[in-house]
Amino acid sequence: MSSVRVRFAPSPTGFFHIGSARTALFNWLYARHTGGVFILRIEDTDAARNSEEFLNVIYQSLAWLGLNWDEGPVFGTNGGGEFGPYRQSERGHVYREYLEKLRAAGRVYEKDGATWFRLLGERHEVYDEHRQKTVTKVKTAPMVIDDAIRGRVERVEDEDFVIFRSDGNPVFHFVNVVDDIAMRITHVIRGEDHLSNSSKHVALFEAFGVQPPIFAHIPLILKQNGPGKMSKRDQGALIEEYQKRGYLSGAVVNFITLLGWNPGGDREKLPLDEIVALFDLPAVNQSNARFDDKKMAHMNMLYLLALPASEFVAQARAFFSGLPELAGAAALAADAGYFEAVMALAQPKIKGFEELPAYTAYFWAEEYPTDEKAKAKALAKGEPRARLAELAQLVRAPGTDFSSDASLEAAIKALAEARGLGFGDYQGVARVAVTGLAAGPSITSLIRLLGRERVAARLDRFAAVLV
Repeated sequence: MSSVRVRFAPSPTGFFHIGSARTALFNWLYARHTGGVFILRIEDTDAARNSEEFLNVIYQSLAWLGLNWDEGPVFGTNGGGEFGPYRQSERGHVYREYLEKLRAAGRVYEKDGATWFRLLGERHEVYDEHRQKTVTKVKTAPMVIDDAIRGRVERVEDEDFVIFRSDGNPVFHFVNVVDDIAMRITHVIRGEDHLSNSSKHVALFEAFGVQPPIFAHIPLILKQNGPGKMSKRDQGALIEEYQKRGYLSGAVVNFITLLGWNPGGDREKLPLDEIVALFDLPAVNQSNARFDDKKMAHMNMLYLLALPASEFVAQARAFFSGLPELAGAAALAADAGYFEAVMALAQPKIKGFEELPAYTAYFWAEEYPTDEKAKAKALAKGEPRARLAELAQLVRAPGTDFSSDASLEAAIKALAEARGLGFGDYQGVARVAVTGLAAGPSITSLIRLLGRERVAARLDRFAAVLV
């Protein structure tokens, strides 16, 4: 096994953001690419904001994405390990032990009830205009960070900083470094917004006499409209949202992998084992990535199209089962063969399972909504009542062959030709009459599947309400 040890360290203070998922994914991919260890560490020292509900969201989201962790809190078959506990709220004794190491080395002091980390260097006082007070500056050499993604980065840390608050709780910088040391982390892969913390962290590593891990700061994910980083309030930001909408986890993983990483070439859809084989830190972009929900939906469509028909049917049935009773009951009550046939028509057309209820409503019941714009457009062409009557007569005729789409198409074309018309003169108005929609499966496919009597009755009913 490789010596690489990486960690993902979320805080259970909110729903699981796509940026957090991307950080977890890049750590997981690097661990799997190198044969290393992926560690889940929970930063739950903020007692006022932490929630067990949000902690379970983290576990469930990682599991749904397929990002199994080798060490960390136990959840299902994930977790365990010899460097625990893996929740910071349970590691107070470790932090006190490391604090005493710094105290013994003369690197901490007390001020205003808090414990401060002492930088080494010549000190002088200056007046800070921004903070409107006098502060003590420390003359230190720039800290050089050889970032695996951003290259050489120099940062200056010139003020002592708090490592334990006045309430006795350690701050993020301290626990982060202590846990990385104690858990033998070799690579810290995290968002670019943490680059500003790196000088503090390097100073702490050096104070403990430990070589810092390799840092790799990944680009930010920008909101799709306007400037700034994508926040939890932006559309498409939460992983739970994709679960509820019936997205395929493989599609989500594939999409967010490409937010900041380029495998080379112009392919978008990549098998996970190929992503693992190709993934490496030098191929991660330095420039920020912009989120695009249309591209996410397109990726999901590609994955839906690739599903075996039986798996698509099973997942569609599971999606309907998760809907409120009235929304999914009619579909679930349908004959199994009929349900499979409807799904065969839907699979090449939809971008996600969330579209199924509206896309297939007319297959399950005789009451279904009508798109008024589609209706107006269909009625504006030619003589719609005459076309509906002619098509109803054709559908009812015993000699009309319903055995295939091709035979139905031939029959409708023959009807149109006999009247000096085209196939389209029947298609638009028939679709609205039979489905209530402007688009969907081929008109011959849905006529064949709905059957002779249902289609004829719908054509008659629609024609009867036209003025």
